Amino acid sequence: MQRTAAVITVSDRSATGERPDASGPVAVEALREAGFACEEAAVVADGVDSVEAGLRAAIAAGARLIVTTGGTGVGPRDLTPEGTRRVVTRELPGIAEELRRRSTAEKPAGMLSRGVAGVVDGSGALVVNLPGSPRAVASGMPVIASIAGHVIDQLGGSDHS
Repeated sequence: MQRTAAVITVSDRSATGERPDASGPVAVEALREAGFACEEAAVVADGVDSVEAGLRAAIAAGARLIVTTGGTGVGPRDLTPEGTRRVVTRELPGIAEELRRRSTAEKPAGMLSRGVAGVVDGSGALVVNLPGSPRAVASGMPVIASIAGHVIDQLGGSDHS
């Protein structure tokens, strides 16, 4: 059975149509290549409430892996981690640490990402925040793809393997 994933781009400018979403399609393509069923990226405005609502909608629609892009920096409206923390029940800091490590190796500003990763108990979902740049998404997606299936299986009760 094919696993279902969702991508949520968090961007005020993309949500208003001022700028096309450049990072969401990169994540969607990587997920499809990794064998996930994934519709086109949803776009929501920056903010805690909009991120929380987007994540809850994706989970309700059956997504077991949700990747967000954008809103992980230090700008005043960069609140994706705060919205994500309203939804995840247990954080997986090692994922976020590895994403930051790889991003920082490519560009020192990568260490400014505040993205988080965690699971949503009860739904069996994994949520991972990525920065909004297409380059950061392209760099981070192999990390996510390498562990997502194992995490989802574990959440479903499978043994460690």
